[in-house]
Amino acid sequence: AAEARPGKLKVVLVEDNPDLRLLTSDLLVALGCSVELAVDGPGGVERILQTRPELALVDIGLPLLDGFGVAREIRKQLGGDPYLVAVTGYGRGQDREHAADAGFDTLVTKPLGLDKVRALIEQARARRQPTAGA
Repeated sequence: AAEARPGKLKVVLVEDNPDLRLLTSDLLVALGCSVELAVDGPGGVERILQTRPELALVDIGLPLLDGFGVAREIRKQLGGDPYLVAVTGYGRGQDREHAADAGFDTLVTKPLGLDKVRALIEQARARRQPTAGA
């Protein structure tokens, strides 16, 4: 069941694998998100800059410009937004360090299941909410 809330969370998904792109996109939509897609690094940068999403899920192993390059470019142009998530099949300590150095907020490993996606959505929502008492 969709968990739609006022003001759908805008998400950009950058994934070159068509099956994973479709499955992840469908899951995000089912959880009440508005989703834009890109299939390579340059397309991901363009889509993120145009859309200004609250959440961007970026595969590391992208054609033309890898996910690390996408993150560096987004941080250079947009600063701390969006909540930028590296998505990879690898989760070694050095991968996490490289992702953090590139500007990702966090790294998650594939496959992305319901619980992981729901947690990422909540983290992105929490960033856009004003803090209590502020």
